[in-house]
Amino acid sequence: MTTERWTPDSWRSKPIVQVPGYPDEAALAAVETQLATFPPLVFAGEARKLKRNLAKVAAGEAFLLQGGDCAESFLEHRADNIRDFFRVLLQMAVVLTYAGSLPVVKVGRVAGQFAKPRSSDNETINGVTLPSYRGDIINDAAFTPEARIPDPHRLLMAYRQSAATLNLLRAFATGGYANLDQAHQWMLGFVKESPQSSRYREIADRITESLDFMRACGIDPEAHPELRTTDLYTSHEALLLGFEQALTRVDSTSGDWYATSGHMLWIGDRTRQKDHAHLEFCRGVKNPIGLKCGPSLKADELIELIDILNPENEPGRLTLIARFGHEKVFDHLPGLIRAVKREGRNVVWSCDPMHGNTITAGGYKTRPFERILKEVIDFFAVHRAEGTHAGGIHIEMTGQNVTECTGGARAISDADLQDRYHTHCDPRLNAEQAIELAFLLAEELKKEKAGRERVRVVAAE
Repeated sequence: MTTERWTPDSWRSKPIVQVPGYPDEAALAAVETQLATFPPLVFAGEARKLKRNLAKVAAGEAFLLQGGDCAESFLEHRADNIRDFFRVLLQMAVVLTYAGSLPVVKVGRVAGQFAKPRSSDNETINGVTLPSYRGDIINDAAFTPEARIPDPHRLLMAYRQSAATLNLLRAFATGGYANLDQAHQWMLGFVKESPQSSRYREIADRITESLDFMRACGIDPEAHPELRTTDLYTSHEALLLGFEQALTRVDSTSGDWYATSGHMLWIGDRTRQKDHAHLEFCRGVKNPIGLKCGPSLKADELIELIDILNPENEPGRLTLIARFGHEKVFDHLPGLIRAVKREGRNVVWSCDPMHGNTITAGGYKTRPFERILKEVIDFFAVHRAEGTHAGGIHIEMTGQNVTECTGGARAISDADLQDRYHTHCDPRLNAEQAIELAFLLAEELKKEKAGRERVRVVAAE
């Protein structure tokens, strides 16, 4: 635990990795100064509400569904893309809520997920080496020397796109689009012919029957906003700390500092060094924080990181996002869970089955769906064995009919990847695969629910 005084810029005195070198530091400073005058994208009260909801997840009383784009794109900022992402997240949440009888906390990788860490500073194509693409907030994906130069004015573009995206998402969440009464209308066109279509319609039919019964009893969605609106929170990796600092503000009601770029921030597996800048920045803001936990993380190191990020052991403050790979869950996760449990730390345990399962096939980065499912199944199995709550899922997904991850109900093959491979960075689940994953999660939540009921019965005896 550190006792050094924290300020929004104290991270600047620490070592830092995974950040670009801007050729014009004065221009960068001018843009950051301008950003600091802009309105917040989210509000402290919303972040506190998310933290309260995540505290319920930590206690086993709710489930975290976190998903969205690998890296948002300036070129694909269209209303239908945002709508389709929102719709798939709603579909997944309905399946999970119905199966697990638990509230689902919905957090999007959206309205701020622009920067990406990279395994190498450079990439080589056909003998030409250029700086790596680091997300639209930094440089351009086009493979030219000019496109790969970090441009500080992209921070302003990212802010404006985030604001517009948030505006539309708030309208969808509160304007009637999320009405459970409309469950039948949420079916995406290309899902209608898929194997899980009938399973989703069955759930939708049951919801409709329940709503009809409630309406007959005098409980109508129009009079009960919780049936026709929903809460959707935003999140992104806090990678570009100059941008984060510019949007960090003092909350007038509490006097605490909040990052107003998103409701939840997370620290990546490549930037979680305890004495580095990213830990330093995140320890001082009061938002809910996520921490990616990869195979190299040791149990004693994890406890140190928890103490830095959540010294008051506040429920809902810290989400541990496990990303090991489908063959490594049993090797790494049990030891981390036991250490956290032994030390009495309050955390949310979430599974990222994407980042440890990336391979190359036919010249494309992809993620086999069966490996993603296996990591999820093993994540739940470990938690059942350890007597802890498998609290959430963290996935890269889209509402579009892309062909980026192989497998799934339509059995996307390596040869199919070229058909609709649209990602600017890492492969994402398409809508159909995301819903298929939701049904798998639903089965796992049913097992967890049955286990809790057995424990209650034994305790009562």
